[in-house]
Amino acid sequence: MSPDIAIRASGLGKAYEIYARPIDRLRQALAGRRRKHYREFWALRDVDFEARRGECLGIVGRNGSGKSTLLQIACGIVRPSAGSLEVNGRVAAMLELGAGFDPELSGRENVFVAATVLGLSTPEIRARFDAIAEFAGIGEFMEQPVKHYSSGMYARLAFAVCAHVDADILIVDEVLAVGDAAFVQKCMR
Repeated sequence: MSPDIAIRASGLGKAYEIYARPIDRLRQALAGRRRKHYREFWALRDVDFEARRGECLGIVGRNGSGKSTLLQIACGIVRPSAGSLEVNGRVAAMLELGAGFDPELSGRENVFVAATVLGLSTPEIRARFDAIAEFAGIGEFMEQPVKHYSSGMYARLAFAVCAHVDADILIVDEVLAVGDAAFVQKCMR
């Protein structure tokens, strides 16, 4: 893959097994590949795209059209059922509000946990913490458990962490929909 390509998908597809009844899962486990006790639901089929470094790519579609599934595949969270996906660079993902945040920990503690998961060392997190806190703009709530945060505060904190990890690829799934106009503009900048 060319070094100027960040992500390339070819014939990408994802099928899920849909069971009519819970007992059918057990039947499938016992039957193995000899028989199907489910129906296939294709969330994605034959998707091709290429995103170059520095480009911004938007995925638009109706609810249930596979947008989030595509992003989960791009992040390596879900494996495709068909086709191939090549990713060239470090990925930071914001797929769900506060995904990975521990509700009992403070915003500060969750910044350290989330940034560690995204590949930063403790000294790097300490060096960037003030910038993350300023970007999030949640003030004194940084020291409070995130279970007391509004969805907007969750989004601000999650985006602030991702924006400061120096990822090559940032994947965002509707997380900014809860922010006010000023915060959305700040994120875009």
